[in-house]
This record gives sequence, structure tokens and C-alpha cells, in this order.
Amino acid sequence: MKQYYIYILILFSVLGHATTPYRTRILVPSIKTLQAGIENENNSLPIIELNDTRKIEIRFDEMSHETKNYSYKVLHCNADRTLSDITTNEYLSGYTNGYITDYQHSVNTHYLYTHYRFNLPNDEMQFKISGNYVVLIYEDNQQDKPVAQACFSIVEPKVNITPTIRANTDIEINGRYQQLDFEIALNGYYVRDPMTEIKTVIRQNNRLDNEVQNITPNYVSNSKLTYINNKALIFEGGNEYHNFDISSVYAVGRGVDRIAFNGNYYEAFLFPDKIQRGNYLHDFDVNGRFIINNQNAFGDIHTESDYIQVHVTLPAQRPFFDGQLYLGGEFNYNLTDQNSVMRYDNNLAAYTQTLLLKQGGYNYQYWFIPKGASKATVQRVDGSYWQTKNEYAIYVYHREWGARYDKLVGVSISE
Repeated sequence: MKQYYIYILILFSVLGHATTPYRTRILVPSIKTLQAGIENENNSLPIIELNDTRKIEIRFDEMSHETKNYSYKVLHCNADRTLSDITTNEYLSGYTNGYITDYQHSVNTHYLYTHYRFNLPNDEMQFKISGNYVVLIYEDNQQDKPVAQACFSIVEPKVNITPTIRANTDIEINGRYQQLDFEIALNGYYVRDPMTEIKTVIRQNNRLDNEVQNITPNYVSNSKLTYINNKALIFEGGNEYHNFDISSVYAVGRGVDRIAFNGNYYEAFLFPDKIQRGNYLHDFDVNGRFIINNQNAFGDIHTESDYIQVHVTLPAQRPFFDGQLYLGGEFNYNLTDQNSVMRYDNNLAAYTQTLLLKQGGYNYQYWFIPKGASKATVQRVDGSYWQTKNEYAIYVYHREWGARYDKLVGVSISE
């Protein structure tokens, strides 16, 4: 009987992992600044082509000078980033696990850390097929206790995607929303039944909360799939991201009121933000991303950049009682959790949050989630305007009849 219950627990554990979407996230407090991108390309989504000469680059810091034994394994995922039902040798050649041997201790920093990095594919591990992937990082070969996970995609371009973004929506014209339409040109690529074999995923600024999946085309022909006037593709325009620069501790950067050293570490106090009212004002941003930089570094910015306590303040006469306020952005992997929640201070009559961030430039927005909802709105604090420059990423997957995994056959990224 005892063995039976153990078997049931293992079965539910496996099924849980199979049905839970993987997201880029840090899983233990000692890991900071997890980054997944393309080697030598700033602000790029982690997407490369199958058999590409470019590499996916994974970086992270562990907050000590103790050298850790980190390893990783790579898993293939479905279009919705749940675990695929295929074996490792169907999607990887070479080894199925790797060791992270490229690491360096921080230099002249008040917060001590060790910086780790590795690339994919590499001499020991190559990809056989396209699709979504997640790399799980763990210490001392404890594969059941990952410390971080990073998602990326491999595309084999077979189709062309043509997007159109417009302010004329079924809700209003030239108001708060943006309508995304797009066409998929098959270019001779054979799809037996587009209505059942083609899957789409659409993201605005790489956000997860308002991601759109598995919509059906309005029109289908032998050469083209058309998605137009789909209400699921009406997105809140939002506003341009707030930004600040903490690349130097000797001079205040954009968005920073003052920087102070408290005897142990540096603190950056941002200018208080305001609840937005009025017309749209254009500002340049990078759609929620961040970049590591130290203006005073002599060599490697990734090991010479210090960590800074960043204080964010939003004055408000009273707290919002109908929901919760968060800071949104890639600094927290677009997750709404305790690391990004804003807390109301009655003495200051303001929402506040303190973030431990590595030196560089950052974007953020104020996201409000009403009670009982899962999708955030930018309107409550930052307003919403059809003119806002948002990044829309369209992923097109194909699972042909009888196949057990989703190919990624097209990606479009546009503003």
C-alpha cells in the first residue's frame, strides 16, 4: 500500500510538470540578474534559427564569492511552453546535460557575486528540431531542485508573417487600444489542415499576462491565413515605459534623483512618479527590457558592475482597494509576484518598492491587477494611448498530423 501511494505522488508530480508552462524565472534568492538573449546582441529576444551561427547566451549571478558547481539540462516544450511528449534524443544531439565552467568573481564591488555564463548550442549539445525550449540550471547535480530556468526558441523559417497595428478597433477609434492584424503566407509550405495544425502565440512587449494563444484565422486559402478584426487581438495601448540609468554611482543618470552610499552599499532614489493624466507624450524606451552597464568599468561590465538598492516611489492620496499594483518589466521577467508588488506607505502617502538591481539601464511600468483578474492594466497609473510604441511578437507553430511536437515555423517582431 505504501508503494502504491508513492507511485501516485510521483505520477502527479510528473503530470504537474507536464501541464505547467515554463517561464523564465529565478527560483532561489541567491541568484540574481538572469539573462537569456543572443550572444553579442543587446535587447534581443532569445530566438535563433535552427543551424544558426548565432548562439543563445545565458548569464546569471550568484551572490557570493563561493564557487558553485552548476549544471544544466535542456527540455523541449510545446507551443504553450508545457513539456513536449518527446525523448531527449529526438531534439538534442550530443550530451543531454552540461556543466557551467565559465565563471568569474566580481571585482571591486560592495555586493560580492560570481558571474556565470554559457552558450547554446555548443560543442557538446546541438539542436535537432525547432520549437520552444527551456534550460534548467541546478547545483550539485540536484536536478529536482533547479535554481533558475530560462526560456528560448529555435525557429526554422517556413512562412512569412505580415503584421499591421492600427488604432481603429471595435471598441473605439484613436483611443486607448491597438488592433493587431496579421497574415501568414505559406510560401508553398504544405499544411494539411491549417485550422487544426497551425497554432499561434502573440505577445505584447514579451508580457505573459496578456499573451494570446490559439486564435483561428478569419480566412484560409491554399497560400495564406488571414487574422483580421479579431477581438482577442485588441490590446491596451498603455504608455511608454519609465526608465532610469544607474550605470554610474558618481553621477546621477536619467530618472535618478540622487545616489548615496550608506557605508555598506549604494542606494539610488528615483524621482517620484505621477499618476498620469492628459495627452500622450512620446518617449524612447526598449519595451520593458534592461541592459547591464557600468560607465566606470575598466574591463568586463558583467563582473565590475555593482548591485544597488533602487527605491521607487509613486505618490497616491489613498491605496487602491480594488486590486494590487505591481512594477512590470523584464527586470522581474514580466512576472507579478512579491518581488514586484508595490506596497502602500500611509506615512508617505505613496506606493513604494525597493529593488536590488545590477548597474545598468532599466525600463518599468505600473501594472494594476483588479481583484479576481489575472491580466494587468496599465491605464490605472500610466494611462493608455493608441500612439504608444509597443513590440508585438507573433509565433507560428505547426504540428502536422500524427506528430508529437510543435515546430516553430515563423516569428515576426514589429512595433
